Amino acid sequence: MLTSLWILLFLRFGPSLSLRHIRGDHQSDTEVSKFMRTLDVIPDVIQIGPQEFLNVTYHGQVAAHCGELLEPMQVRDEPSLKWPAEPENYYTLLMVDPDVPNVITPTHREFLHWMVLNIPGNRLALGDVRVGYMGPTPMRGTGTHRFVFLLYKQRDYTKFDFPKLPKHSVKGRSGFETKRFAKKYKLRHPVAGNFFTATWSADVPALMKVISLGARQATQT
Repeated sequence: MLTSLWILLFLRFGPSLSLRHIRGDHQSDTEVSKFMRTLDVIPDVIQIGPQEFLNVTYHGQVAAHCGELLEPMQVRDEPSLKWPAEPENYYTLLMVDPDVPNVITPTHREFLHWMVLNIPGNRLALGDVRVGYMGPTPMRGTGTHRFVFLLYKQRDYTKFDFPKLPKHSVKGRSGFETKRFAKKYKLRHPVAGNFFTATWSADVPALMKVISLGARQATQT
C-alpha cells in the first residue's frame, strides 16, 4: 500500500513532492482523513475528513480504497457500498471528481458522478438516486484523477432542490461543489468516505461511446 501511495504522489506532484504530503501536521486525523489529506482530497473537496472508511466494491471484488489506482473499465458500473449505519437515520451519498478537466487546471471542479439522497440506514437501493452513476472517463493527458466517495448523515428526511439527472446525462454535473452543497443542506462533515484514482486508458473511447449512445436513446424515449 505504501509503495502504491508513493507512486500516486509522484504522478500527481512530480519530483518536487514535499514531506508535508507524507507527514502532515494533523495528528488527530482519522486513518481515512490521513489518506485524503495526503492526496489533497482535504482541502480540495472537504475541509474535515470522515470518521470511517466507506467500503466500496466494484464488480469482480475490486476494492476502491485509499487512492488505489484502478482502470476505467473496472469502475464502469455502479459499485456496492457498506457503512456502519444507524437504521433510524437518513444519509446522502456523493461521488465526485475534483480534477476536471485536468489535474493541473481543474477549472470545472467538481464533476458529479453519483448522488443518492435520503438513504434509510444502509439500504442504498431505497435511496433517491438524484444523479445516476456515471463511470470515470478521464481524458488522455489530463493526469491522474481522484474519484471521491463521501457519505453524510442527514438531520432528518430532507427535501433537496437538485435536478434529477439520468446516468447517461453529462449536463448539469460539472461545477458541483461538495462544500457548498453540504453547507446548504446542513450536512456538516462526512461520516464515511473513500476514494480511488484513475487515468486515461485505451478503454476510455469505448466507455464514452456507451455513455453517448445511452444519452441519445434517452432523448428518443
